[in-house]
Amino acid sequence: MSSTIISETEQWVRGKLSHDTSGHDWYHIERVTTLARYLCKDTQADEKTVILASLLHDLADDKLIDDEEVGRQMIATWLRDKHVSKEIIDHILLIISTMSFKGGTGSPMETLEGQIVQDADRLDALGAIGIARTFTYSGHKQQPMYDPSLPTREDMSVEEYRHGQSSAIHHFYEKLLKLPALMNTPKGMALAEERAQYMKSFLQQFYSEWTFKK
Repeated sequence: MSSTIISETEQWVRGKLSHDTSGHDWYHIERVTTLARYLCKDTQADEKTVILASLLHDLADDKLIDDEEVGRQMIATWLRDKHVSKEIIDHILLIISTMSFKGGTGSPMETLEGQIVQDADRLDALGAIGIARTFTYSGHKQQPMYDPSLPTREDMSVEEYRHGQSSAIHHFYEKLLKLPALMNTPKGMALAEERAQYMKSFLQQFYSEWTFKK
């Protein structure tokens, strides 16, 4: 697989996501790909499969498109036109199809490459950038910053997770702070714990300001 395929795929994905305002824009893809490269070092994973899956993963995500199958077919067509082998295309589509959290209902990753891409994507949902993306996405979905009257949801179906009533702060408990325990790789786990600690500090400050009384 040539490096030209990767550079062409970067440009294609950049064009598709350059105007996204949900926190899943090109810069998210760029960060995830950088993280995936880091996690891939000193492993037996196929780096080009990892990079392509990282670049393409949000083009078949139901947060961004109405029909995930249409997205997968678009990705498969792109890769076939670039003469990527069927085996690698199938592997990339498997990674993309099973990497999303979806309320904690997703299947475990079957391959090392998939574990790396999933960890990289989840790391970008943590830390300072994770905080910023959470509020960006909640605003995009017209959800409140915080509503203390809402319960924290557990054991959600995909439908409930995607469309149920929630808030940006609730999302920390419904997904984000669960991610460190779900990481696949040692380096991913270490980074996730560090970033989650930052988020916990943010929440402490948030609540102190929310309940402030003179």
